Amino acid sequence: SLQREVHVSETMTNPFATAALFLLTTLTAAKVAEGFAPISHSAVTSIGHGESFPRTVLDASPRSDDEQERSSGSNLLLPSLLSSSSPTSSTCRNLDRRSALAGAASLPIALSTLLPLVLPDPFDSTSSSVASAATNKIPQWTLDNGVKFPILALNTVGLSVEDTTRAVGLARAAGITHVDFHPGKERDGVAQYIKASGGDSRKGLFLNTKIRKAPPGTSPSDAAERTRAQIEEDLAILGLDSVDMLMLRDSPDCEVIQAQWAVLEDALREGKTRSLGVINFCESALKCVLETARIKPALNYYMLHVGMGTDPRGLRSYGESRGIRTFAYGAAGEPGPNQELLSSPVLKRIGDAHGGRKPEDVALRWVTQSGAAVSVRPTTDFGLGTSVCAEGAKCEDGILARAGSFGWSLTAKEMKELDSMTSPNDNPTLFSSSGCPDAFVMPKK
Repeated sequence: SLQREVHVSETMTNPFATAALFLLTTLTAAKVAEGFAPISHSAVTSIGHGESFPRTVLDASPRSDDEQERSSGSNLLLPSLLSSSSPTSSTCRNLDRRSALAGAASLPIALSTLLPLVLPDPFDSTSSSVASAATNKIPQWTLDNGVKFPILALNTVGLSVEDTTRAVGLARAAGITHVDFHPGKERDGVAQYIKASGGDSRKGLFLNTKIRKAPPGTSPSDAAERTRAQIEEDLAILGLDSVDMLMLRDSPDCEVIQAQWAVLEDALREGKTRSLGVINFCESALKCVLETARIKPALNYYMLHVGMGTDPRGLRSYGESRGIRTFAYGAAGEPGPNQELLSSPVLKRIGDAHGGRKPEDVALRWVTQSGAAVSVRPTTDFGLGTSVCAEGAKCEDGILARAGSFGWSLTAKEMKELDSMTSPNDNPTLFSSSGCPDAFVMPKK
């Protein structure tokens, strides 16, 4: 027998409860003559938040033909399977055949509305991730041109095509819609994810990609042409008319930076991107692009982690004072996980004080709580040019932990302690060109 209180939250995460709901609704078709009870949208809203609704909100009283017609488009219908001793059961039996048939016809509406709440994303391997997405609210910035920028991004750097596709699906299921990817295999993995669903999966994603560095010695005009060609190539492979952000890498040649930036401004005006940013721009590179820019970069993407201080090398204050926001990578270190950071007794102690969170969780929360946006690797299983999002729980758990990072906060005292740490102190524009100080040099094989 059906209890007088129907608790729907279980169906949000429990596939067996989902099947039970489906079976219950189907069996009810055989009891159409006993009537259907409409549920108002306010009750459905409560269900969506994992709450329960009392049986008394169900109205089983007879309705006129006009009332039936008015309610058919504004109510969901669930069966009133009450015992014969129920005070409403006799009323239910008084429903005429026409009303009963109208209720039966509404079964597909009920199913089509309820089942999407519990069925998993086709690119996600578990239903638990879907439930998590509803609770992981990622804050957004509103950029100068009104574009909404989710401040937590999935960093696909180093992933294979297959792993990129998997990571994007898991991230989206967890509530992360911002995808930060490179041209090449990562872009191809994003394209595969989009095409696998007929393009529908593009909706709701914030796609952020990068312009390749011009080879040393490239003239400004050739660099500009290379940039145009890459934008067209990337859009063609993605099967899209536009992305949400294009980010420009620096060059030791200021004229090359300026020529490439002019192409990005054209792409923005032509609707091929919705916003523009720069990557690993040190102060001199920012000065260069701002000299001729008609549209300033919305943000500068560079490394920031605990131990580098709140304003590494003055880069953050220089950019932000000019309206260029900070978009960070490397919260756990780069080009590989920073072991000094991840084994820090300070981060461990703080993590323990917040329910046993890992040092990497504390490191990530410090970045976002400082006011920066951040792009995160799916796990700490990465190195120079490599990353993994294999089948199994590890990648999904890592993404879920990152997506849930806004569900808790560091205290003011903890933030102050982390702000004051001076090690490990890395170069924020580590992966810049030789035009910026202390640029990374690829080790010889």
